[in-house]
Amino acid sequence: MQDTANKHFKTYDFQYADPIEVFAPLRDLPFAMLMHGKGKRWSYICAQPLQTVIFQSDDVQEVCALETLEASLKELNFERPLGAPPFCGGWAGLVSYEYGRQLLPKLENGPEHSQWPDLALALYDQVLAFDHEEQKATLYVWDWAQREGVNARDVSLHHVLQAGMAGLDNWCGPLSQRPPEPREKIQDYENKIARTVAYIHAGDCFQSNISQAFDFRLKSDAHPYHLIKRLNQSSAAPFSSYFRLENLALASNSPERFLKTRRGIDGELYVSTKPIKGTRPRGDTPDKDVALASQLLASEKDLAENLMIVDLMRNDLSKVCVPGSVKVPKLSALESFANVHHLVSTVVGRVQVDKGVVDLLRAAFPGGSITGAPKIRAMQIIAELEDAARGPYCGSLLWISPDGCMDSSILIRSTAFVEEEGGWRGEFRVGGGIVADSDPTEEYLETIDKGRALVYALTDMSAQEERND
Repeated sequence: MQDTANKHFKTYDFQYADPIEVFAPLRDLPFAMLMHGKGKRWSYICAQPLQTVIFQSDDVQEVCALETLEASLKELNFERPLGAPPFCGGWAGLVSYEYGRQLLPKLENGPEHSQWPDLALALYDQVLAFDHEEQKATLYVWDWAQREGVNARDVSLHHVLQAGMAGLDNWCGPLSQRPPEPREKIQDYENKIARTVAYIHAGDCFQSNISQAFDFRLKSDAHPYHLIKRLNQSSAAPFSSYFRLENLALASNSPERFLKTRRGIDGELYVSTKPIKGTRPRGDTPDKDVALASQLLASEKDLAENLMIVDLMRNDLSKVCVPGSVKVPKLSALESFANVHHLVSTVVGRVQVDKGVVDLLRAAFPGGSITGAPKIRAMQIIAELEDAARGPYCGSLLWISPDGCMDSSILIRSTAFVEEEGGWRGEFRVGGGIVADSDPTEEYLETIDKGRALVYALTDMSAQEERND
């Protein structure tokens, strides 16, 4: 243990190792959470929260839920330790897509909600942070249990991990009983795209993001955590995460950031977002890969899609940011991932002094890249055309520090959510932004490209094997 001058927390050195392996003993503990990602300096493990906030669709306490979070952030004894990671304690968890109905008007109608809550957040006074540059792991433990009226724990997270169950072995062969199955026929999905295009030509919206669902069931001895392990091995993405609730598990390998906030040297709070719009598959040779990337960069349709969403995000951030501070330092930049190329833009702003992260969530959730524009009408079209509630898909997994720092993903693409129901039954969704000149068949093929990583992980099929067929 290392003593510090700050009386409100203690730190414990932890053996540096792969966070995926370290987290394994916690995989079935409600509100256990892993945040990991390719190319990022920090990974985090959280568990044993002091307090939880769960909001279900039929509750009427939405305002209280947000007020609980906001009040707690102001009351916690927190001073950022010298050299600490961006997240070393605070709130973290899930905001499902349907939570947007609570924040925006005219969205009362829609598919029946799933088993997943709209909001599932927890206050963590224990965070194990992995520094991949320095190859160090540090457990931060705060004294907030006293404020919350919770008795001190007999066993810390450190001891739980040291004395916990054995790690989860790597799984050989398919994880799912059979390949994931689309919930609807190709023609039915293409008809939804055609109806969306008709809405756009009628002037209802400029763009709407329409998805389709794939269902699967894990083999009897397989576990959802096997999936996140395999995704990290085969197609690691910047926002890899695992989140556990009672009888529910979320495994995500998303490439997209929603909102990130940081304190500047001037003490002001700054926000950035990186919406993704525009996709091409990776090529199976270097020349084909370059050609596909060049095709994406030259596509007027994809560039227009991206620009629409950038304008939407600028508008959302402007509700909370200082007038004139919202900028676009990068517009439609190419970023390449394991299975696809994307166009990614960056929007930044300086948050007003009387606003904070909760205000940003209220202003910008759900992210415009997965709704369309204008947001409310696009979401009404999504609710009409899609077959079921999205749940975690297109929601966000996030962490929030008491000093206003936050980071959050958009749960797209390689995001599977499973329910324990006589075994593990799961689904994932893939979709795309539909605009006036969208071709239904091409949009369907794009969803297949985006879903490959999860199909490969569940079936143990490599991309090269498929190409060689």
